[in-house]
Amino acid sequence: MIINQANLQTLFTGYSAAFAKGFRDVKPKWEQLATLVPSSTSQELYAWLGQMPRLREWLGDRVVKGIAAHGYSIVNKTFESTIGVPRENIEDDTYGVFAPLFAEMAYAAAIHPDELIFGLLKAGFTTLCYDGQNFFDPNHPVVAAPGGVMSNHGGGAGTQWYLLDTSRPLKPLIHQQRRAYALQAMIQLDDERVFMSKEFRYGVDARLNVGFGFWQQAFGSKVNLDANGYAAARAAMMGVTSDDGRPLGIMPNLLVVPPSLEGAARTLLLLQYAAPGVINPWFGTADILVSPWLT
Repeated sequence: MIINQANLQTLFTGYSAAFAKGFRDVKPKWEQLATLVPSSTSQELYAWLGQMPRLREWLGDRVVKGIAAHGYSIVNKTFESTIGVPRENIEDDTYGVFAPLFAEMAYAAAIHPDELIFGLLKAGFTTLCYDGQNFFDPNHPVVAAPGGVMSNHGGGAGTQWYLLDTSRPLKPLIHQQRRAYALQAMIQLDDERVFMSKEFRYGVDARLNVGFGFWQQAFGSKVNLDANGYAAARAAMMGVTSDDGRPLGIMPNLLVVPPSLEGAARTLLLLQYAAPGVINPWFGTADILVSPWLT
């Protein structure tokens, strides 16, 4: 190939097409447990966390419930991945072998939120959420609860597993996006890197971060994943109330596990019978999501 600006732009168009197709073909799992929130600045303050709206009969004037300023914010971070294509490979018409590499770069970009979201979920036992407690914690402050606290922590010391209510518009986790993933190129012939190293550069970058939403919609446990542990988690979630004592209507519908607990999860939720002639009461009560990022 003759190295000129027109041919380099044509080359980039081909790489961009491979990247776009690779990105479209990926089916990330983060969307099942996180809400996508657009961001317009370096960080976003989620002062509304802790307020789950409800309706009441309108008698007299409206009752305005103020939003508590919890001060929970998510700061955007920048992520990138860059590769270099030697000038000789383009001159020798071997650039076609790089197309799969751009498709793989697209896969890495599309799956990157999964790494962040599931990594955050795994860290939920030791990472604070909006109320100043760890996301999974036995002492979340709730005014109307006995002792003034409620728990979404199952205890134990084994492998972590998670039960979530993802049925609402606001999901338990937040995927905050400032700038979407995009492929860019440094392919000007007078670029210093081309002159010094005979290399054209291509990179993908984005600005985003992840954070916790409502702890009330999630339960984390390290006890054995069996009927007893699962039943206790469901009961705890469905018993969560607001500060004024009203039920929040939490209905867990997604069991999230690492690969090592996939068998236990399937036994618990996909077998209609717990034993010959014995109905499994938990059959079909939640979907299963297995994530390698929880290993």
